[in-house]
This record gives sequence, structure tokens and C-alpha cells, in this order.
Amino acid sequence: MFNNKFSSSLLEKAVMEISRLPGIGSKTALRLALHLLRQEEDRVEALAESLVEMRRGVHYCQVCYNICDDDRCEICSNPTRDSSLVCVVENVQDVMAIENTMQYRGLYHVLGGVISPMDGIGPSDLQIESLVERVNRGGVEEVILALSPTMEGDTTNYYIYRKLEDTGVKVTVIARGIAQNDELQYTDEVTLGRALAGRVPFGNS
Repeated sequence: MFNNKFSSSLLEKAVMEISRLPGIGSKTALRLALHLLRQEEDRVEALAESLVEMRRGVHYCQVCYNICDDDRCEICSNPTRDSSLVCVVENVQDVMAIENTMQYRGLYHVLGGVISPMDGIGPSDLQIESLVERVNRGGVEEVILALSPTMEGDTTNYYIYRKLEDTGVKVTVIARGIAQNDELQYTDEVTLGRALAGRVPFGNS
């Protein structure tokens, strides 16, 4: 797997595991592993323990499927948030991006992806039915579709719109201030805030 000739099988194993992370190649993995070797043992142990604790302790919110430490995330548990507004996003990073705008005070619904037949991802693989059930329970007045403006995002938007069409809830989509094919999480706060503020009914988009 690696061109490097390792003098330590333990180092080779560490490099192999680090290289499994997204965007980390073998050279970067080796550099990170060697960096860790130069650190104090307690600092490396603290890093390892935090990763294990994160994997074991982080849950998905039972309401919106954001990540959290308890059954409900801080956003869903916050009584000052507007529970009549639900913003539908692809992933946790999108929640963070919208929160950074400090212009949205509603709740979220994290799908866990978008419909992508090429990748074998269909509606049943996402948190779409749970969204429909959430709307049907009442209390939601507007669902804001805030998926990235890609082919997959647009397909998912349309699917959700059709699923909610007969519920009577208002379905809107963020304004097209975001460039086509751009991912929401990489959009700057000002542009994203304007896109949220300028949302339009889905049928007019």
C-alpha cells in the first residue's frame, strides 16, 4: 500500500489508519504520525481518548438528527427557538454553517445526505420519512429546503416537496444567491444569510 519502507510495524499501522481519513494521503499520514511521535505521551493519549469518547458518546438527536451528547440537541432543546420553522439540510456541517450566520432562529432536520442514484442513495436511505412524520404531528408551519444547488440537491428538494405537497405546510427554498454546484457548508456567512432571508415558495423557484 505504501512506497515507504517502514522501520517500525507500529508506525506503519498508525500511518495506515490515519490515511483512511478523508483527504489524507500516505505522505500526510506519515507526517502526522511522526508529529505525534514527537509529542509528549500524555498529549497523544488525550487525543486518542477524546476520539474514542466522541465515537462512543456522540448521538443523533431524536428530533432533528443533528449530532449531540444527549437524546436531544441544544437547538431542539432551546425554548427560544421557533419550532414552527424547520430548515432541511444535508448534513451536520450545513447546520453549523447556517448557525454561523446568526440569522436563523428556527429548528433543523438533517437528512444525512441527498438522493443520488449513481451512489446508490435513495429516499429510504435518508431521513425523509421522519421529516414527513414530524410535519404530520403538527406545529410546523414552514419547511425551508436548504440543500446545496446541485443536481442531487435539486432532485431531493423536489422529492421532499412532493411528499409534503398535501400536508398544507408552506414549503420554501433558499434563494439562488449560492452558485450552482457549490456546497452549502463552504458558502460564506453573508451569502448564506441572504439566501435564507430571500427564500421563496418552492413552486416559484
